[in-house]
Amino acid sequence: MEETLPILYQDEHLVAIHKPSGLLVHRTSLDRWETRFAVQILRDQLGLRVYPGHRLDKGTSGILLFGLSRDAGRALAMAFEAQQVQKTYHAVVRGWPAATGMIDYPLERRLDDAELYGGPVPTGAQEARTGYRTLATTELPWQIDRYPQSRYALVELDPLTGRRHQLRRHLKHISHPIIGDATYGKGQHNRRFAAEFGVSRMLLACSAMTFPHPATGDMLALHCPLETGFASMLAQIGWLSGQDAVDRILGKV
Repeated sequence: MEETLPILYQDEHLVAIHKPSGLLVHRTSLDRWETRFAVQILRDQLGLRVYPGHRLDKGTSGILLFGLSRDAGRALAMAFEAQQVQKTYHAVVRGWPAATGMIDYPLERRLDDAELYGGPVPTGAQEARTGYRTLATTELPWQIDRYPQSRYALVELDPLTGRRHQLRRHLKHISHPIIGDATYGKGQHNRRFAAEFGVSRMLLACSAMTFPHPATGDMLALHCPLETGFASMLAQIGWLSGQDAVDRILGKV
């Protein structure tokens, strides 16, 4: 059977899917060996050309928007560029962050495919701001690094700008890296989560989004459930029990 992707919303102008962790949005020279792409799967699933409105990292799951025409895709992309899109992410991080906070830390530009192969390359750091809220904490009896126990937290993230790898880099900057992040995280913690909970993905998900509709301009609000493995890990760690509890802590009910 052909692979399909869960559709969260669809009309004649756009479609929103739940992108699983481990799936690229489109073909990229940075992952030359990959053969699965959300653009290709969704095109075959719908029998229509689709145009990504934004990107999610390969390891991130959650809401991904596509225009069903070139104009709709461009309108979505422009809304993201103009910071008209409100995004909510959830992540499991190392340590116990403050109850609430704002990470205001400029980030150096990271090149994408077009810039790597001849496109214009802006220089210097870009403004980057991320609000966060700690939803739950735990202390597990694992001796990693120099501590006899290890602390972790479930956080809600509100990126106010849209820089490449912003959430991952910002959380590393405040010494609370995301569990499962092979680039900016800590290998010992990542491996322990994989061994104890059977989850080796990056524990970052885009779970809510509000944005202007590309045709009408009306604001559209979408929510996305956590992937089964992510939700199961939260239950195993003792924070949550069942999807209803997940929805309650994420503010969906």
